[in-house]
Amino acid sequence: MSIIKHNFEKMNITKIKEAKNKYKLTVITAYDALFANLFKNSADMILVGDSLNMSFAGENDTLSATLEQMIYHTKAVCAGAKDAFVITDMPFATYINKDIALKNCAKVYQDTNASAVKIEGGEDKAEIIKHLTSNSIAVMAHIGLMPQYVRSEGGYKVRGKTKEDEEQLIRDALAVEKAGAFAIVIEGVLSDVAKKISQSVKIPTIGIGAGKDTDGQVLVWSDMLGFFEEFKPKFVRHYLNGAELVKNAVNQYREDVQNQSFPSIKEEY
Repeated sequence: MSIIKHNFEKMNITKIKEAKNKYKLTVITAYDALFANLFKNSADMILVGDSLNMSFAGENDTLSATLEQMIYHTKAVCAGAKDAFVITDMPFATYINKDIALKNCAKVYQDTNASAVKIEGGEDKAEIIKHLTSNSIAVMAHIGLMPQYVRSEGGYKVRGKTKEDEEQLIRDALAVEKAGAFAIVIEGVLSDVAKKISQSVKIPTIGIGAGKDTDGQVLVWSDMLGFFEEFKPKFVRHYLNGAELVKNAVNQYREDVQNQSFPSIKEEY
C-alpha cells in the first residue's frame, strides 16, 4: 500500500471524514505544550487523553481524572500546537446525563481551543452524543474496551469474542454515528470484528489494539516512545527507547557535574 501524502494544515471535521478509505489517520496523545509542538506536524489529531492520569499523574486508572485537569492540559496542548486538531477526553462522571454533559463540554469549549471532545460509550451514550452534537459540540465516540468502565467491567477485557458482543459493538458504532459523532475510537477489539465495525459505518474509526483495518491508529505517546516502563501492552510498538535514553543522559549529566566537566568555559558567562 502506498503512503498517501497530505499537508498537515489545520484539520477539521470535513477533512477527517473525507479521509475514510483514502488514507490512514494518525492520532497521538499529548499532555503539554512541549510534546504537542513536537507532534503537531506528524499527527492528524492530538488527543488530550485521560490516560494522563496514569502516565502523567501515576494513578492506577483514569477514573480520578478531573475536568479541571483535562482543561489545564488541553490549554497547554493547544498553546503548543495552535493549528492542530485537538480532542479532549471527557473524564469519568462528567457526562452522566445530557444536561451535565452539555454543561461540562461547553466549559471545555469556552476555556480551551479544543476542536472536539471524546466520550466513552455506544448505544448507552447515543442520546447524550446527539444532545451535544445538536448544540455545536463535536464528538469523537469511543467503543470496545473502555478504560472508564474498568471497575464495573472487572478489568480490561478484549471485546468481540462472541457473536453477541460483535453484534453489540456494531450497534454501538451505528448508534454513535447516527447521533452525530464524527469519528469512533475502537479499543481492545478483535481485529476481524474491528474491521467489520469499520465497514459498517461511514465515519472514520481509530483503532488502538484493534488491528490494522480501522481507518487510523492512536497511541499514548509515553507508550509509543518507550517512556512507560511498568508494562508494555501487546498492541504497543516502541519507536524509541525513551526511558533508557533519558536515564543515560541524566547519568551523564550527573557524571559531568561530579567531575567538573560541566559547565565548561564555553558554558560560562
